[in-house]
Amino acid sequence: MKSILITGASSGIGAATAKLFLEAGWTVGLMARRPEALSDVAADHPQSHVLPGDVTVPEDCDRVVSDFAALAGRLDVLFNNAGVFVPAAPIDETSVADWTHAVSVNLTGMFLMARAAFGQMRHQGGGRIINNGSISAHVPREGAVTYTVTKHGVTGLTRQLALDGRALGIACGQIDIGNARTPMLEALDAAQRDAGGEGVAMMDVADAARAVKHMADLPPEANVLTMTIMANGMPYVGRG
Repeated sequence: MKSILITGASSGIGAATAKLFLEAGWTVGLMARRPEALSDVAADHPQSHVLPGDVTVPEDCDRVVSDFAALAGRLDVLFNNAGVFVPAAPIDETSVADWTHAVSVNLTGMFLMARAAFGQMRHQGGGRIINNGSISAHVPREGAVTYTVTKHGVTGLTRQLALDGRALGIACGQIDIGNARTPMLEALDAAQRDAGGEGVAMMDVADAARAVKHMADLPPEANVLTMTIMANGMPYVGRG
């Protein structure tokens, strides 16, 4: 039975991905800060493991990876998914606290989890890391300096790990998801509509989860370095 550890598994893309892998028979580790929400995701799936932890805390990252590898026998895949979107604002109205929070979760948290997983995978002889980037790793959304910068950093992390892991049998790829229907996107959609805008084009979050599973199902000799999956109605391509 293959194993996957998912961060940010208590809601949104993480929860949808966890449920898909559980239904497919994988052993799934669920990491987030809210154990009650993780237990809801894990319900009725004996091959799930609730592993509360904070991706910004190095000791939590090392403990969760070590505990899950012991429970599952090995760590085949890390879905490095946890992330935050702080309130939108131009840079001169963005607080240093919001910047620090976004960097600590979206970038440092990704680094810490990848670091722990990479060590485990090196020890066991291989594995796969899938980083959740974003459409924002390519083009920004207005007023999203913290999110945009951190997601560009995730792309650098992905490429470096893909290179450094090559000789160790560790594959690393990145999925850039554009507007999966999650509570975070629904709140953004409501805010844009309240401001008189058209709202946000969205796709079912299950479509994003299926894309992650495609990447995870690949044999060790194959890797999707980057994948973009997005709502078809997004104004991602084109010129004004």
